[in-house]
Amino acid sequence: MGGYQDPYSDFGRLVSEMWRGVRLVVDTGIHAMGWSEQQAIDYFASNVSTPLPSIVSEVRRYTVLPGQATSYKIGMLKILKLRARAEEALGDRFDIRAFHDVILSGGALPLEILERRIDNYIALSI
Repeated sequence: MGGYQDPYSDFGRLVSEMWRGVRLVVDTGIHAMGWSEQQAIDYFASNVSTPLPSIVSEVRRYTVLPGQATSYKIGMLKILKLRARAEEALGDRFDIRAFHDVILSGGALPLEILERRIDNYIALSI
């Protein structure tokens, strides 16, 4: 939680961001642009250094779960927005561990309900 304090861990973060970006393009390519499985595999393989069997497995997962990568990213962006809201509202009282507890303790939730949980957490922490 202390951030990426050395070049190797920051490189790992960048690789993960690249992976997520490729997933978004592949998800959209398959379902909005009509890409074939081979087009999606080729795009994936040309943008990340992952073994081909893993790439094929990933592409097939996105094929049968439309919007999976997109919904993951939307959720990530929403959580970052909620964190910024909580940090701004609570200032020095913001506790990243408590925030994570609120995010995770409800399990899988619609984003609207998650937002209400964070708003309640903020109200109770002021």
